[in-house]
Amino acid sequence: MTEVVPSSQEESEVTASPSASWAAAEVMPEPLPRPEFPAIFREHLGYLWHALRRLGVRERDLEDVTHDVFMAVLKKLDQYDATRPLRPWLFGFAFRFASDYRDLARHRYEVMGEGHEPLDEGPSALDGVLTSEALVVARRALSGLELGRRAVFILHELDECPMPEVAEALGIPLNTAYSRLRLARADLAVTVRRLRSRGEP
Repeated sequence: MTEVVPSSQEESEVTASPSASWAAAEVMPEPLPRPEFPAIFREHLGYLWHALRRLGVRERDLEDVTHDVFMAVLKKLDQYDATRPLRPWLFGFAFRFASDYRDLARHRYEVMGEGHEPLDEGPSALDGVLTSEALVVARRALSGLELGRRAVFILHELDECPMPEVAEALGIPLNTAYSRLRLARADLAVTVRRLRSRGEP
């Protein structure tokens, strides 16, 4: 049998050709850098402040709860996936702290004999669009939502986050997120009609 010997040109092409794995490694994009904590604090302090207020944290407690949220963010920053949007991730912290806050506040109110939690008067993304009267109605209706439904509504309807990001931020199944959004919309519609029928605000 005659041995086939590659020509010098063929030999050089074989030698110069990288392996598939090496080529893939060359074109792999470098991981995105995580944002620095000071930058997160400066750019998102206002957002988290308003998110906590929308979620029912009282004005007098906002500074303390916001501080606690940022401390938790700092501890978990190495777990943040820089390919994902930052605000839904931050909102997840706000939601968990607001939930704990409301549980503690409810206990304090029961001990003190107060009848109910005050309405949340925080601003919403509807500011500047609705009339002042309609805005107050919207705020009161939003503050009456169950916290889980309110969180989904805020993230999707006000912060305009896609539903998969909402579900991931809140740590719930996507179907649950859609269910809460549907119930939140229905609850809001009923509450707005009731408030308007009473001539409120």
